[in-house]
Amino acid sequence: MSLLSALSIVCGLMLHVSFSALNTHYCVPRKTVPFQNGLRLFREEGIFNYSTMLMSDDLGVLLLGAREAIYAVDINNISVRKAVVYWRVTEEKQRECKSKGKLAEVECRNYIRTLHRVNDTTMYVCGTNAFSPTCDYLTFANGQLRLEGKQEEGKGKCPFDPFQRYSSLMVGNDLYSATSINFLGSEPVVLRSSDLALRTEFKSSWLSEPNFVYMDLVAESLDSPDGDDDKVYLFFSENAMEYDFYSKVAVSRVARVCKGDMGGQRTLQRKWTSFLKARLDCSFPEPSLPPIVQDVFLLKHQDWRKSVFYAVFTPQSGLSQISAVCAYSVSAIQDIFNEGKFKTPVAVETSHVKWVMYTGEVPVPRPGACINKVARKLGMNRSLDLPDKTLQFIRDRPLMDEAVRPLTGRPLLVKRGALLTHIVVDSVLALDRQRYDVMFVGTANGYVQKAVNYAGEMFIIEEIQLYESPVSISTLRLSSSKGQLYAGSEFGAVQMPVSNCSRYNTCVDCILARDPYCAWDLTTEQCSSIDSLPSSSNTAVQSLKEADVSQCPQPDPVAAVDIALVPENNIQLPCQLHSNLAQVLWLFSDQTLHSNNKYYIYSGGLLILSASESDAGLYTCDSVEQISGRTYNRTVAVYRLQLYSGPGVGGSTTPRNVVTNSSDSIHGLTTATPGPKPGLGNEDPLSPQNQKDTGKVIHLEVAVALLSLLCLSMMGVMFWIWSRGHWECLKLAQRSSESEGKRQSAEYMHIPNRTSEIKLLGPELRRPCSANNNHCAVDFKGNGEHHFTPMANISSLDGLGYINDESEI
Repeated sequence: MSLLSALSIVCGLMLHVSFSALNTHYCVPRKTVPFQNGLRLFREEGIFNYSTMLMSDDLGVLLLGAREAIYAVDINNISVRKAVVYWRVTEEKQRECKSKGKLAEVECRNYIRTLHRVNDTTMYVCGTNAFSPTCDYLTFANGQLRLEGKQEEGKGKCPFDPFQRYSSLMVGNDLYSATSINFLGSEPVVLRSSDLALRTEFKSSWLSEPNFVYMDLVAESLDSPDGDDDKVYLFFSENAMEYDFYSKVAVSRVARVCKGDMGGQRTLQRKWTSFLKARLDCSFPEPSLPPIVQDVFLLKHQDWRKSVFYAVFTPQSGLSQISAVCAYSVSAIQDIFNEGKFKTPVAVETSHVKWVMYTGEVPVPRPGACINKVARKLGMNRSLDLPDKTLQFIRDRPLMDEAVRPLTGRPLLVKRGALLTHIVVDSVLALDRQRYDVMFVGTANGYVQKAVNYAGEMFIIEEIQLYESPVSISTLRLSSSKGQLYAGSEFGAVQMPVSNCSRYNTCVDCILARDPYCAWDLTTEQCSSIDSLPSSSNTAVQSLKEADVSQCPQPDPVAAVDIALVPENNIQLPCQLHSNLAQVLWLFSDQTLHSNNKYYIYSGGLLILSASESDAGLYTCDSVEQISGRTYNRTVAVYRLQLYSGPGVGGSTTPRNVVTNSSDSIHGLTTATPGPKPGLGNEDPLSPQNQKDTGKVIHLEVAVALLSLLCLSMMGVMFWIWSRGHWECLKLAQRSSESEGKRQSAEYMHIPNRTSEIKLLGPELRRPCSANNNHCAVDFKGNGEHHFTPMANISSLDGLGYINDESEI
C-alpha cells in the first residue's frame, strides 16, 4: 500500500498548497500566541456575563459586574478575589417578569450594567433587576463590598433588557445615559440624571431605533478661544433617514450635547438644545451597506484637539466577515458640528419626505451650539435664553449633512474572519522618543489582536488567544499604569500584560517584532520592556519603522543533524519558522529545491518521496521574511542525510540518527527524528518480499488511478477559483514585490539572487498591511493579503436616492 499512501500524501499536500494559494493575499500577524494556562482568569461557578468593569487604581481593585454579583478583585492579579456582594432578584420580581413573557432563568435575573465611581469609596451601580431596572450605592471599605440599600428607580439609567446595547457616563454627580425607558425597548432616550434633568425629544428624526455603543467627555472648554463648553460625545447606530431604500438600513452616528445645556424656556423645555448628530464614514473594501459601529475608545491627549476616537465597525449583513477599525479626530468632528451644513426634511410626491442639504438662512446664535462668546455678546448666558427660532430649527434639523471622515481617509485596520468586538488603545513612548498608538482589539472568537500603524503601514505584532474555547469578548479595559489588559466575556474575566518581551529569544526576533513596548538589551542579551531599562541606558536597540537588525550580533551557526537515509523510504524533514510572515526556502547542496514529484515543500518542512542514494547530502531550511520593504533570510535547520549501512541495505555510512518506519509513521512516511540503533527497523517497505499477490496489485493500480483523477479534478477546481478571484490581486502583489528595497542585516542575510527562485506555498512572501497605499483585508489566522480600492462614500452612490441640495427638488 506504500504507493497508494504516497499518492494520498501528495494529493493532500497539493490540496493544502491550493488552499494556501487561495488565502495568501490576506495579511497575517507576525506571531500567534495560543491559549496558555498562565493567564490570570477569574470566574465563579454559576455566575455568568462578566461584562461590566470599573478600575480603581488607588484602591488596588478591579470592580467586576456580572449577573447578580459584583466582585472586587486584585487589580494586579484578578484571580484573587478580595470581596463580593450578591444582588439577586426577588421571587416576586421574577414571577412578575415571567408573567410578561420573559425567560425566568435568563432574562428575569439582575444583570449589572452600570458601574460608576462617585467618590473615593462609593460607586453607583444599576442592574436590570428582571426587567425592572434599579440603582443603588455600593461602598468598598475595610476590604468589604456593601450595597447601601438606597435603591432608586433605574428607568432611563439602565436598560430593561439585559442584552440591549447601552452606554452611560458619570460627569461629576450627573449621570449621562443612553438607553430605552420602557419595557418594550421602543422609546430610546439620551438622558442626564441630575438636579436639572434633560432628555432627547421623542422623534424619529432625533433617534430612530438606535443601538447605543459608547459615551465620553471631552473638555473643550480648556483654552477655548470661543469660550466653548465641555461636551459629551455619543456613538450609536440607527435607522437611516437620509437614504431611499425599500427596507430599513442602519447607519453609524456620532452625536454630542453640551455639558452646560439647561434646555429651552418655551421650546424644548427640559430637552437638549445642543443635540446634534452626524454620520460616521468607514469605507469597507467591497461594496456593501454602511458598516455598523460596535465599540469606541477615546485616546485622550493633553491638547483635546489632538484626541482621537478609535471605532470598531462590522457589516450589517451577515453574509460578510469583514470588520474594520477607523479613527476620528475630535477636531474634525467639532468642525462638522460647528461649521457644517444641516440636513432638512422636504416633502415630495404626496406625503413622502426626503432629507436634503439645507441651503437657507441659519439663525443666530447657531442652532445646536453651546453657549459661547458669540451668544454672550448677544446677552444669552444660558440655553434658557436662546430664541425660539434657534430652538425650533434644531428641534426639526438635528442631523448634519456631511459625514465625519476617518483620520487617514480610510480604515486603519481591516480584518476578514472572526469579527472584531471591542477596542482599547495605549499610547507608548518608544526609544526614538516618539509616541505610537497600540491597538488591542477583541474578537468574537476570544482573541486579542495587537496592532500598530507605522506611517501608513498596518503591522500586526501578534494575536493572543485569551480563552481556551471560542467565546466573544464582551468588554475590554486597559490600565496603562499597570501595563495590563482586562477582558470580560460570558464565562469569565481574563488579565494579560500589554506585552511579553520574553517571547523573543534572539536580538533579531526582538527587533523584527516591532513592539513599541520591547527593546533588545545588548548588555543582558535579553528582549526587555523599555520601562525596565535604566533611563541612562544606551545599550538598548529598537527599530520600529525600519526593522533594522544591523546592530544585532552575529548568531552562532546552526549545527547539522545527521540523519540516516534508508532507500525507498519517504522522509520528512521538519522546519519550524519563527514568524507567521516568514516563508520557507529549502536548499540541497546549495541548490534551491522546488516542489515536484520528488520534493514537496510545505509550511512545516520538506517531504522527500521514495528517497534514493542520490538524495544523500546537506539540506538547509531557511526562513525568508519580508518586513518594511526588506527581505531577511535566516537558517533555521540543517540536515545531513547519509546512506544507512545495515542488513539488506547498501552503503557504507552509519550515522547516529536513522529514519525508519516508527510509531508516528503512516504507510511509509517517516519523520527526521532520532531513530533506533543500527540494525533495527531497516526493512525496506517497498521491497518485493513485502508486496502481495497480482490481484491486489491490480486493485492497487485501480485505486491509484481513481485517486489521481480525483486529485487532479479538485486541483483544477481550486485553480479555477484562485485564478478568477485573485488574478488582479496577484498582479498588484508582484508589482509591489519587484519594487521593494534590498538591504543587508546581521543575522538575516539578504538574498537578492534566491528569492525569485523560491517555490513557496503562494505567489509571494507574506507581509504586513499598508493602510495608506493598497488596502488589505487582515486575516489574523494567516489567510494572506487582499488589496482593494476604498469604496466610494455611500452618500454618493447611484441608486440610493440621495439628493445633495434642496434646490434639486
